[in-house]
Amino acid sequence: MALSKDELKEVLKIDAKIAEVAEIEGQMADPMFWQDRDRSTTLSQRMAFLNDVISKYNSASSEEELIELENQALLSGVNDDKSAILSIHAGAGGTEAQDWAEMLKRMYLRYAEKKNWPTVILDQTTGEEAGIKSVSIEIKGLMAYGFLQGEAGVHRLVRISPFDADKARHTSFALVEVIPDMGPSADIVINEKDLKVDTFRSSGHGGQSVNTTDSAVRITHMPTGTVVSVQNERSQMQNKERAMSILKSKLYQIQLKERGEEEAKLKGEHKSAEWGNQIRSYVLQPYQQVKDHRTDYVSNEPMKVLDGLIDGFVDSFLRYKANK
Repeated sequence: MALSKDELKEVLKIDAKIAEVAEIEGQMADPMFWQDRDRSTTLSQRMAFLNDVISKYNSASSEEELIELENQALLSGVNDDKSAILSIHAGAGGTEAQDWAEMLKRMYLRYAEKKNWPTVILDQTTGEEAGIKSVSIEIKGLMAYGFLQGEAGVHRLVRISPFDADKARHTSFALVEVIPDMGPSADIVINEKDLKVDTFRSSGHGGQSVNTTDSAVRITHMPTGTVVSVQNERSQMQNKERAMSILKSKLYQIQLKERGEEEAKLKGEHKSAEWGNQIRSYVLQPYQQVKDHRTDYVSNEPMKVLDGLIDGFVDSFLRYKANK
């Protein structure tokens, strides 16, 4: 049951948000404000987020709208209001796992579509027979990272294989990574000497727009082994700029993770992330069920889930995280 509108006003701190919007508007009135591009961009995005919450609160009338606002109240992390970079990597298993990665890609694209979040395929490696080996998707939208952060982890599929003549049951795995899109202003210093930059031919967008030059860029951060590839832009310079921006976001996330793991070790709570620690199982045969192993949330309609209806899993994770 959703909180009442009056209760949500307190939880969402609507009055404080209105005051913050007025303060930002005052700063924007200063002609010098727009000369600092990074600061002006950050504050403009912040004001858009605040106005979005205030507008949704003022117009909310249904329980569904109130529940969505309640979820936003749970997203209090420093980067929860940012767009997301979501990557999917097929696990071992060849065509089976690559087809599963393709299914997950469609699921997240459909979820983003339902949320009215624009998406961009930044980089994709297709499988030899079917599916994809990996894909990186930019998901643009306020709170996209906040809502999708709980999708990070190993996803397990059990089904009768469409690629097996014997119709045997197969288990496939794929890894999903989700990071906040920090943009070029991420507070990360990168030494150029630590980078290996490779260029290669972009697979293009199909038809006449296929790129026939080596415009795609792959950047490897050698100290951490972090690799970022971007091929959706038309020029090598644009692809490199976007790749550097994503690399900063990834290194920022690595720093946060290392800091959190160090704190967890001190508290005796450290647990390594391994392929066996899947966060969710999607079973299509011999029965129909999707289950999140952290929250115990279950759906008995896996085809709807795979069509992007993952709101129940997202909502349950936000509450799980808030109560940890």
